[in-house]
Amino acid sequence: MGKYITEFIGSFFLVFVAVLTNNPLAIGAVLMVMVFAGGHISGAHYNPAVTLAVLVRGKISPPHAVVYIVVQFIAAVIAAVLAKWFLGELNTPATMDLSNRVLKAFCAELIGTFALAYVVLNVATSKGTTGNSFYGLAIGFTVFTMATTFGSISGGAFNPAVAVGATIANAFALKNIWLYLVACSGAGLCAGWVFNLVNPEDRPVPPLPRA
Repeated sequence: MGKYITEFIGSFFLVFVAVLTNNPLAIGAVLMVMVFAGGHISGAHYNPAVTLAVLVRGKISPPHAVVYIVVQFIAAVIAAVLAKWFLGELNTPATMDLSNRVLKAFCAELIGTFALAYVVLNVATSKGTTGNSFYGLAIGFTVFTMATTFGSISGGAFNPAVAVGATIANAFALKNIWLYLVACSGAGLCAGWVFNLVNPEDRPVPPLPRA
């Protein structure tokens, strides 16, 4: 199950960024960070054509390949629908009501922070990537990709502390600080839960009680 969830997440972010930004650098960057984050779990295909190539190569069984491809297409459809919803804000800002803008900003911070925390956990704390030298690159490019995608929607904080600092500096409105605190904190908790779900062998062993 962990492999399928990983393929879903990677495929989702790849399609989502591609549709919402149409920025080649951002698209390449999000693919890179998702490969770093998920390669040790699923092989990081995120592409039915790649899965078919791996199938012919003999590195994945036909049943698994079918599920991979189905999951990739489902992720693509969900990502495209969500990106289209966000694009409504970018294309018609003058007619968008305030409550809808706040909802989109909340979702932007939730999705962006989840991506950041998910990548951090997988490249900097996972047994499968222990000793790697790319975790800083992966984390930095995740911030770049999410900021490119969501900067015009939410300001791209992806960090409650950054949001507080930006609010003090008058970059964010004080009345909206709750949005960043709740969305970013909630996304971090969700990313931790997903990491434990797809990396069950990485769960810390509780210490034995002291005699």
